[in-house]
Amino acid sequence: MRPGEERCRRRVNQMDYSLIESLVIPGETRIVFLILDGLSGLPDPQRGTELQAAATPNLDALAARSACGLIDPIMPGVTPGSGPAHFALFGYDPVESNIGRGLLEGVGIGMELTPRDVVARINFATVGADGLITDRRAGRISNEECHRLCGILQQAVDLSPDAEFKIMPVKEHRAMILFRADKLSGEMRDTDPQKTGMAPLAPAALPGHESPEAERTAALVNRFLDQAREALAGEERANGILTRGFARAREYRTLEERFNLDACAIAGYPMYRGVAKLLGMTLHEITPDPRSSFEALQAVYRNHEYFFVHVKPTDARGEDGDFEGKVKVIEEVDALLPMITDLNPDVLVITGDHSTPTQMAAHSWHPVPVLIASDLSRVDGVKTFDEIAVAAGSLGRMPSVNLMAVALAHAGRLAKFGA
Repeated sequence: MRPGEERCRRRVNQMDYSLIESLVIPGETRIVFLILDGLSGLPDPQRGTELQAAATPNLDALAARSACGLIDPIMPGVTPGSGPAHFALFGYDPVESNIGRGLLEGVGIGMELTPRDVVARINFATVGADGLITDRRAGRISNEECHRLCGILQQAVDLSPDAEFKIMPVKEHRAMILFRADKLSGEMRDTDPQKTGMAPLAPAALPGHESPEAERTAALVNRFLDQAREALAGEERANGILTRGFARAREYRTLEERFNLDACAIAGYPMYRGVAKLLGMTLHEITPDPRSSFEALQAVYRNHEYFFVHVKPTDARGEDGDFEGKVKVIEEVDALLPMITDLNPDVLVITGDHSTPTQMAAHSWHPVPVLIASDLSRVDGVKTFDEIAVAAGSLGRMPSVNLMAVALAHAGRLAKFGA
């Protein structure tokens, strides 16, 4: 556990989920969590936030008959990564459950892991002649380009006899690398500084986790990066490598075990599929856009009790700093929303995992709007679904980790506590 995480964990876990689990009762109700990744933002002086600027008649009508509020992914002021933010949405303490993004994506793309393995995510990046990063995503190269580059590295890099490695493409500029050897450490810092205009960081242990295993791992990663730099030297855009989210495998109690929910995940990006798989959800085949995701929900709606439906482009447009593009994604989802509401789920939760304001082109700490539509919702007079309007809603402001319990209650899945 990283320094300070034990104190943070005690504060984040606002809800006693051992109590919630003891109150769970079986039922036939269906719960849908529609997660628009990076949903909320900051106001443009002329148009407001992306949610306020978007034409969202369906979301607004739904908000008017729902309970609304705000959620904090971790706690006020803390900017979350996507992994812990999603664990929180599913009712898992985001600090205690936190694990390197590399493992989540590795699981999501079907990597077969052993106890000797350490995995990490790779970003192909553009690095200038001065060694400074000019683009952390190499212009979001195509999937085909990513496959080609991974093939080059698998052939060009040699870590024998110290270790085996495997590199697998994920999507666009993203790939995964697996290091297999004895006595490796997953407690390694990212080499990605998260900013352009800086040089990649040197491989090293996380503060407080220095060890012979970490030194061995850092040396191995450094060998890989040195050889990768030579192999990619002739590439116009993807001539650098940034590593993120080192981790070893761990096990989690599933949604079935904790909440008696047969759960299905409809998500395209490997990291979110990885979270879902670790929590025991059935993975639907990859769907590339909101319409196909909603069609998939319709196709399997009678087969499961809980559905995690993930929309990625809201976050991607936010990270690109594309205000108008993010508005268009929100409007697209709004136009398709009847595909979900016509199913008449017993509980429909719509929210985001975190905020990605286009002005920041990055995740932020700002709270995220949420609505819960159910016959048991306390309708609160909110008329529009946006960051400001929902603040007056009956759900108030709560940690994301509490949301699953509130959804279970709205679904009639929790018994009364006490006499």
